[in-house]
Amino acid sequence: MSNENGLYSTVVKSGKNTYFVDVKEAKNGNKYLALTESQSGDHPKKTTIRVFGKAIGELKDAIQEAVAAIPEG
Repeated sequence: MSNENGLYSTVVKSGKNTYFVDVKEAKNGNKYLALTESQSGDHPKKTTIRVFGKAIGELKDAIQEAVAAIPEG
């Protein structure tokens, strides 16, 4: 799925939280990862983190290590 400056987008719903994972292209042509959490309820809130360049691979590695440390079940 894509939008104006989006190259990829997916949504994960979990209770009152919705997570958006997007790959976008900045005006200068650089691609970046945008992670957005949207919280519903009495005080709705939306937070976005943008990750550029080399940090994308490092973040991916860190997330994979963190997930591996979480016991299944």
